[in-house]
Formats: sequence, C-alpha cells, structure tokens
Amino acid sequence: MDRQKGIEVLFNPRSIAVIGASSTKGKLGNDVMRNLIDSGYEGRIYPINPKGGEILGQKTFRSVKDIASDIDVAVIVIPAKFVLPAVKECGEKGVKALVIITAGFKEIGHEGQESEKKLVELAEKYGMVIQGPNCLGIINTHAPYNASFSAGTPKKGTIAFASQSGALMTGILDWSLMEKIGFSKFVSLGNKAHLDEADFIDAFGNDPDSTFILLYIESVVDGKKFMDACRRVVPHKPIFVVKSGVSEAGARAASSHTGSLAGSDTAYDVAFKQSGVSRAVDMAALFDVASVYDDMNLPAGNRVAIVTNAGGPGILTTDACEASGLDIAQLSNDTIEHLKSNLPAAAAVYNPIDALGTAQPEDYALCVEAALRDENVDSVLVLLTPQAMTKETETARVLVESREKYPDKPLIAVFMGGNSMVYPRIVLTEGKIPVFDFPERAVHALAELYKYTLHRDSLKDEAIPKFNPNKKKVQEVIDGVRRDGRRVLLGSEAHEIAEAYGIRVARIRLATSSEEAKQHAEELGYPVVLKIASPDIVHKSDVGGIRVGLTKPEEVEEAFLQILDSAKQHMPKAIVYGVDVQEMAEKGKELIIGCSRDVQFGPLIMFGAGGIFVNYLKDISFRLAPMTRTDAEELINETKMGMLLKGVRGEPPSDIAAIEDTILRISQMVTDFEEIVELDINPAFAYVSGQGISAVDVKITIGG
Repeated sequence: MDRQKGIEVLFNPRSIAVIGASSTKGKLGNDVMRNLIDSGYEGRIYPINPKGGEILGQKTFRSVKDIASDIDVAVIVIPAKFVLPAVKECGEKGVKALVIITAGFKEIGHEGQESEKKLVELAEKYGMVIQGPNCLGIINTHAPYNASFSAGTPKKGTIAFASQSGALMTGILDWSLMEKIGFSKFVSLGNKAHLDEADFIDAFGNDPDSTFILLYIESVVDGKKFMDACRRVVPHKPIFVVKSGVSEAGARAASSHTGSLAGSDTAYDVAFKQSGVSRAVDMAALFDVASVYDDMNLPAGNRVAIVTNAGGPGILTTDACEASGLDIAQLSNDTIEHLKSNLPAAAAVYNPIDALGTAQPEDYALCVEAALRDENVDSVLVLLTPQAMTKETETARVLVESREKYPDKPLIAVFMGGNSMVYPRIVLTEGKIPVFDFPERAVHALAELYKYTLHRDSLKDEAIPKFNPNKKKVQEVIDGVRRDGRRVLLGSEAHEIAEAYGIRVARIRLATSSEEAKQHAEELGYPVVLKIASPDIVHKSDVGGIRVGLTKPEEVEEAFLQILDSAKQHMPKAIVYGVDVQEMAEKGKELIIGCSRDVQFGPLIMFGAGGIFVNYLKDISFRLAPMTRTDAEELINETKMGMLLKGVRGEPPSDIAAIEDTILRISQMVTDFEEIVELDINPAFAYVSGQGISAVDVKITIGG
C-alpha cells in the first residue's frame, strides 16, 4: 500500500482496533475509547485487552488475530516494550494503518531509535502505514471520528492542522472550542517514524473537506520531499507554518562566509519562500489568518477601504496597512459623491471613511456597501468603537446583510471593546464575518491572504537551466584532494573547478619556490597577486598572507618569502603548500556568491555585497539549489547590491546577465557534486554590461 492510500484509510476507517483499551478512567486506552464513542464514529470498534470481557459496552478481544473481520486502523496505547510484537500481529492480520500513541522511542535515545527503525521495517514488510509513535492521535470531524486522547473533539470545519507537538495540539483544541474555530483534520505527527509532514500535506491537498492547511513543525524529515509536496498543493490551497527550534549552532561551526551568514533557520525561510508556504510568527497569527480564509473569498488585489466611527483607529489601521504591503484604495468619484450626499458634512469620505462617532447602523451599511461596490476596492475593513450613540449589535447585523449582498470581496470587522462587544462578535461570527478586537491583527490576516495569492500565482513550472561542464576534471580535482587527506581545496584547485563549470576566473598558479613564482608571474602577465596556499588558513589577509599589485620579478621573489615567513609566525602549525600566483583582475563592484549545504534542504546559494566587510554589512539573500532563472533574478533583486548593479547616479548598469549565469552555474555545480559542502567566491568583480564578471578568490570545502 502506498502512503497516500494508507492515509486515506487513516482518514476514513471502516473499523478501528484499540490495542490497550482500558475500562479504567484516566488511562490513555480509556480516553481513546471514550473519544471514539463520543465522537459519533459509526464504524466497528474493537477494544483489544488480554483480559477480555467488555469495555464501555464493547466486546473486548485478547488479540487482533481473534477478530474475524478486517481491521482498517489499529490505535496502539500499550507500553513501548510490547509495541513491536503488537505491530507484527497487526501486519499478519492485514491491518492497513497504525496510530502509535505510545512514547518511548527515538525521543529517549539510541535504544528507542533502534526500536523505531524496527517499527518502520515491519510497516514496510506488511504494507502498513504508521502515524507516530509518541503522538496524540488523529481526529477527522467529517467522518466523524476521534482516535486520540484529547479532551474533547474540535468543531467541524475546513482547516486541516498537523502538529509535531501533541501537547500544543491539546491547548489549540481547547482554545478552538472557545473561539468556535472548526477543523477538518487534526493530526499529531509525533516522531514521524514513517508518515511525515510532507505525506500529510499531500493528503490534505487531496482532501475535499480541507481548504486551508496549518502546520506546526520543529524540523522536516526530507527537505526536497517537503518542498515538492508544498509546490503541488499551494496552487490550490494555502499552507501556513509555524516553525520553531531556531538555532545558530550550525552557523557558528561554519568556516566559510556563506556558512557563517546562513543560520540554521535560513534554509527553512528560503524553502518556504520557494515552495509558496507562508510562515507565521506565532500560533495566534496562524489562526487569525485561518479564521479569515475560512469565511471569505481571496482578495483580488491589495487595495483596502477602511470604514470607521473614530479617527484614531482609522489612522492606526492605515499605518498597519502600509506596513503590511496593503494600499489604501483611491475611491472612485462616484463613491465619494455618494458618501458626500448621504453622510454629515463633517464626515471624512476619501478613505479612511470616517462616519463619525454618531454613526448609526444605516450609516455603516451605506459606507460599507459603497466601498464593496467600488471597482477600486479589493477588500473592506470595518472599525467600530463603543461611543454614546453606537448600536453595536444592530451594526453587526447590518454588516452581515451587507456581506450577503456583496459576497465577492473580503469584509473584515474590528469591534474594539470588552463586554459590550461580546454579543455583536457572536452575530458577526455566525454571519461569516471575521471579527477582531484590534486593527493590527485584522490587517495582518488580510495581508497574509493577499500574499498567498502572490505565492500561488508565482509558482511556475520553470525549467532548471543546464550547462555542459567538464565533470571529469572536477572529479579528478576532488579525488586528488581526498588522496591528500584534505577537505579544504587550495586556491588553484578551487579555481580549476570553477573554470570546469564555465565560470570566468582570475587565472592562478601554485608556486613552491620563489623561482617558480617568478616564472608563473611572467606567464600570467604583470601585475600579479600572491596568496598563501594553505588549507588551514581561511582568511589570508589576517596573517599577512596576501600581496597585491606586484609588477617586477624581484617584487614577486620578496613577496613570496615574506608571505611564507608571516604565515609561519602567525600560524606555525598550519600546513603550507606554497604560494598562489594570480593575475590581478580589474576592479569592479565586489560581490560574494557562495553555497553552504543544509542538512534537510541541501545546497543553499547566497548572493550579496562582497569584500572584506561581507560579515558586517550582511547585504545578502539566499535560494536553494537547483535554481531557475527567476530564482537567480530574485536572489539578486532582494539585495541592496542588486539595486546598485542596475546603475545609480549616472553609472552604467553592471552585467547582471553574467552574474545570473554564474549563480546558475554554481547552482548546478553544487547539485552535481554533493561532496561540495561549502563554497565562497569573494570577491567576484562585476563589470559593466557586456563585460561579464571575474571570480577573484574561490574557496571550496568538500565533505569528509
């Protein structure tokens, strides 16, 4: 059975066995049984307990093998040491899917991890799928059934929610019941031994009951699989993620500029961006967006009309819109004239529309409907503050009527206040109008919906450019470095690899004596640069390991000896192979192009302003390889350097096409050769349009 068919069984089982069912209140086996029964599950329930008898009115079996009928799903809630034999029995019985709630696997260490591997082996052997272990369980409100130990079942809705934290899910569930937020599926991922977040993203994408996907994750199992699943689903359904577990440990351990600048969370941000996923800052923001999406159509654009009965909240909302990338709509002349003719003379009619503190329900209806009719408006935000003449509940009712007349555009309410707003908010919620207590939350939710439309429309099936490099030469260089017992390539070796991929480099030669250095200088042509050649010395200038602008043989000889002497004084234990002699490239705009390899997502390409201040300026952007031409273009445009390259203050534009080409060649290189774990070209000099770029200093590190 493939994973998607297995999840379909998980979502809609005809029969469920609870292995570890209990008649004792407070035990997980009892909680699961009660939830199954109380949720209204109409399929067959088989409690499994060695004692037999009856549990909650259901005949109990000693083993799944004692059941004559087929079993679709088995929920396992027994001590960890008994789980493997139970899983084997399920396989022999022909059970299709398992929900293993039991903890005590890889989260406890090596022994648990080995047991978890055996679970997966059994699942693969018998054609089963496994959710968990160490999970809360699963809920499908549309089946309906609740096979979890949660305290209650969520309201039926269209939000599919999967979480890596079971404890978080219990809190969300309790909160959602109070807020009346509905779910279609409620999935606890647990340890993700078999089924992972990507499997459930695909399943939610195919699920007719789910229109909006929310995830809480701490990590992903397979970065490429995750991104591929998201790219398949996002054109049809939005995916919003809260990602926790941010750490900079990986960045501190890196040796290259790219590695040190790419914190461990950077790859997740880039992966989400490239696959159309929206990242929420916290759980509250996540559900704000979900509540808005669940009740309305997506905005066609980012033009917002604001209707208010108080100037201050209107200004706050205007500021929040501008900060979130939303435009304050320019109302049409017809709308403005209509408002002028029907509102008090003191009212503001140009947007924000301020109907004044005396605004009655009919005034709100007039303003809101005029805004919804206006072709220059994509969505409407309605603000209400409780003033002496305000009729909160009646206003809520007319807003519901207005929405029913004009359902095509998003209409969001902000009813600011406490006790006086309780019933009006209920009226709005039941009338399918999202309501918030403060404008910033409403604006953020609306802005995220608009951004989703951009993400969705930007996902194109664009081809990955392919070049024809000399892979044989690259492999020869890497093999030679490995035979030498090194991981860091010498400058001459790194440049040779770059050249093999068609990247224009400043020519370089390794010299082991001053005579050889002078000979190389003559061949390359003056002026030249000399650099220490040592895998142990990453930042050459820090140890006096560079001399530039050498124009005579005697200068080359003197510099050669000085570099070796300086390196010996600063780093006496460093292994030195000699001195690199390099042609001196013409100065251009200094760029950095690099790569570091992320554990989950693979090669992470960096572009930005280069030179010695790269770690301080941090004018950089990232994308994951392999990259499209659009990716390369966006990578450049996201930096301040990208603006400078287009030409400022009368300067001619730089050769952006050549920069994009170089980025794409590096993208292919690090995709072709997984051995390359870090790469820096810093600086690369960018010249005016038509004159290309030159890679001046190339550093490459390979994996062990």
